[in-house]
Amino acid sequence: MDQWIETILEQFGAFGVGMLMLLENVFPPIPSELVMPWAGYSVSQGQSSFVAVVVSGSIGSFAGAWAWYWVARRIGKERLATWVDKHGAWLTISRKDIDQVDRWFEQWGAAAVLLCRLIPGLRTLISVPAGFAEMPPAKFSAYTAVGTVAWTTLLAVIGFWLGKNYGDLAGPLSWVSSGVIAVMLAIWIYRLIQQHRGRRGSTSVG
Repeated sequence: MDQWIETILEQFGAFGVGMLMLLENVFPPIPSELVMPWAGYSVSQGQSSFVAVVVSGSIGSFAGAWAWYWVARRIGKERLATWVDKHGAWLTISRKDIDQVDRWFEQWGAAAVLLCRLIPGLRTLISVPAGFAEMPPAKFSAYTAVGTVAWTTLLAVIGFWLGKNYGDLAGPLSWVSSGVIAVMLAIWIYRLIQQHRGRRGSTSVG
């Protein structure tokens, strides 16, 4: 996947960053922790503009967050949770995840939308309870935008700084990317197996 991300960035530049960050929010196994550092690294190599990759990445991530917010607001918690029970493993999301971020949102309110945008694994999910609670769109947009820009900028700065200070990091970054992807793939397979076992258990009980 790291080579695929690198190829997308080489071919599409800042626009590719936006596409990947949109997909990252819709399909979490594509991690922003890989996309934005690679984008920052490309800036350090003179292949992209720092402002362009941050703006494009933020717009793509914001659009993905809004998609989840709209879906949750539109169909409600029970219908979404039922769908997640059947198909959530493909997105590495479970009903338990939804319940957890829902509790955090009830406890922290709008602040959770801002803070969770800075936490891997929760960045996408926090849009869901905000939609359930019908958080005002303008307020959701403001908090999401601040958290999104902060996160994408931080990751891009890390990639840029490493590239500027340590030269050619394509090799090391590829190893790090491979490790992250291997962990996420293992988690995805585990959740898929657990979901399958849960279905078999409910079928046998029935």
